[in-house]
Amino acid sequence: MSQQPTVKVEFEGKAKIGEVMGVFKAIQLKPEDFSNPLAFQMALSRIFSDVMDILKEGQTTHYVADVRFTDSMGNPIDIGVDFGDKIPPLSKKEVKAKITIEFYDEE
Repeated sequence: MSQQPTVKVEFEGKAKIGEVMGVFKAIQLKPEDFSNPLAFQMALSRIFSDVMDILKEGQTTHYVADVRFTDSMGNPIDIGVDFGDKIPPLSKKEVKAKITIEFYDEE
């Protein structure tokens, strides 16, 4: 088994750790939801339906991190990380984050 050559790039960022109700992970607003009044109404209907499902199923809590950093081109990047139902063993709700991107050839 040969070692594939890789290139790694690291970024420093900040993360805010919080919690969301588990089913709310499925609720998403997209830019096209704001493209016109009808698209927005359809998005609200979709969200309302998801909220009704939450009320039927009961709620579970997920711990998440909102991670923010600036890429090599100066663009702000915002990603989410789901920790599941256990809060990570960190002393604060706002922490530093190291983001590693690894590039490699497919086999």
